[in-house]
Parts: sequence; C-alpha cells; structure tokens
Amino acid sequence: MRRSSQHSWQAGRVAVLGVDGWRGAWVGALLDGRSVRLVVLADAAAVLAVPDVEVVAIDMPIGLSEDGVRPCDATARDLLKPTGAASSVFPAPVRAVLAAADYAEARELSRAAAHGRAPSAQTFMLVAAIRDLDDVLGDPPTDRVVEVHPELAFRLGLGGVTDRKGTARGSVQRLRALRAVMDVEEALAEAPAGVPLVDALDACAAAWSAQRLAAGTAERVGDGTTDSRGRPMRICW
Repeated sequence: MRRSSQHSWQAGRVAVLGVDGWRGAWVGALLDGRSVRLVVLADAAAVLAVPDVEVVAIDMPIGLSEDGVRPCDATARDLLKPTGAASSVFPAPVRAVLAAADYAEARELSRAAAHGRAPSAQTFMLVAAIRDLDDVLGDPPTDRVVEVHPELAFRLGLGGVTDRKGTARGSVQRLRALRAVMDVEEALAEAPAGVPLVDALDACAAAWSAQRLAAGTAERVGDGTTDSRGRPMRICW
C-alpha cells in the first residue's frame, strides 16, 4: 500500500535520513524500513530539525583538514578507482577556505594553509553548503550526523552499478540497486516538484547508508582523527 506524504513514522521503528545537496538547498530521503519519502529542506538547520530521525547521513564533507588532503578522501578514491568512479570524490577544502568570500580568496587561503594546494572551482561550489553544515553541527558536534558518499554505497555496498550517474544505463542500475532495499519508485513518483532524478537517487543511497549506520553494520574509511572542531574525518556507507 502506498503511504501518503503525511505518513507518521511507526512507533518503535528506526527512521533515518539521507541527504544530498541541491541548488543551495538539500534533498532528503526519509527511510523507515522499506518506506521512503523525499523532501526538500531549505538549509542545514532544517536538515537537523527533521524530527524522530536516529541518524542523518549527508553527502557533504564534515571533518576538515587544516593543512592537506584528508586520508578518508584518498582512501575512498583508491577504493573507487577500479570501478571508474574515483573522480566522484572531490578533495575536501581545508578549513581555512570556509572564511573565503569568493573563489580568488579561497585559492589564496588554501595555498597558504595547504602547502600550495588550491581547491578546484567544482570544490569551491560546495563551500557555502559545507559552511552551512559546519555552523549548525555544534561544539562538540552531534554524533548522529555522519558524512557519506553515494558512489561508495552504490558501487561497493549495494552493488550492480557500473555506469555514471545521469546516464540511462547508470540511472537504471541505481534504481535496481535501491529497489532491492526500499520502495524507491513510490518515493520518486511522489517527489517534490523539480527534484532531479540524480539527486533523489543519491539521497536514497545516503539513507541506505544511514540505515546501516543505525544498525551498526556500516563500513567506513578514515584514520580515526578529528579536525580542530572535533568533527571526525571519515566517510561511511
């Protein structure tokens, strides 16, 4: 039976939230058992304010290095290299970049802190969302918000995904992988207007990772270190 968008999550069940960035906002996938519902959330504060959610798995860097490449990024790229998806892991900016007003200043701050390394324009596009999330995580940060990466979930966890997202083959592969663990087609049919398929699928993959985190069965990469604000530098799936 299809559940309405006003469904209240069943008492005693563990609901989780997977989140993917989208056009200055966030696409969330609320997952309870197999039932999943897609929502649009205006900012990181709205993400953390979603009620009755045990784990929030978000496709965005959380722990940030002060002076170089995060080990979790390097390991994730190595794991995805045999699948052809290594480039999907963008090197996270160093923490100093969060203070930048524009790309030119971001490059200057990064080069000073990271031995001459500067962020790509693609990475800089994420800085506003990273800053938004960093601002609301608190000190010490809430441990129910965890960094994930959809391609690790699709390629190494769920499996059966070999083609790039956004392509016809890649989209069908991702749908099939998610169908095995959740009612993804129902969620897509009732998605908020305008939400792209790729972001909806990534949010669902993040929700699957959140479900594994809640169950204690998730995998992760990282060297166990935290950044200067106590945020772990790790990626889970």
